[in-house]
Amino acid sequence: MVIGYGIIQLRIPESGSLKEKRSILSKIIKRTQNEFNVSIAEIGDLDNHKLAKIGFAFVGNDSRFINGKVDHLLKFVDNLRAAEMLNSKIEIMVVSDFLEETAGDTGKYDEL
Repeated sequence: MVIGYGIIQLRIPESGSLKEKRSILSKIIKRTQNEFNVSIAEIGDLDNHKLAKIGFAFVGNDSRFINGKVDHLLKFVDNLRAAEMLNSKIEIMVVSDFLEETAGDTGKYDEL
């Protein structure tokens, strides 16, 4: 299993209030979800109407595919021009199949 996740820091210069910020972020988040079928949410700078942090995550079985999706998402958000992308941090994590390690162990409630 491959997990690609990251944080995007945004600046929203047009925003004069938290209500305007939420409106702009909602547009960014919904369009990104529709385009990529990704888990995405605002995760930081909640009380600052000029800054925002968005976290996202992809799950798949091919690291090249996930890496490509992450890169495409970053370009997509930047090209929306709804907010200025200040910084981004991504990580690709490969998780081994832990079920294979315990395949020989049967528990009290496992089928025989």
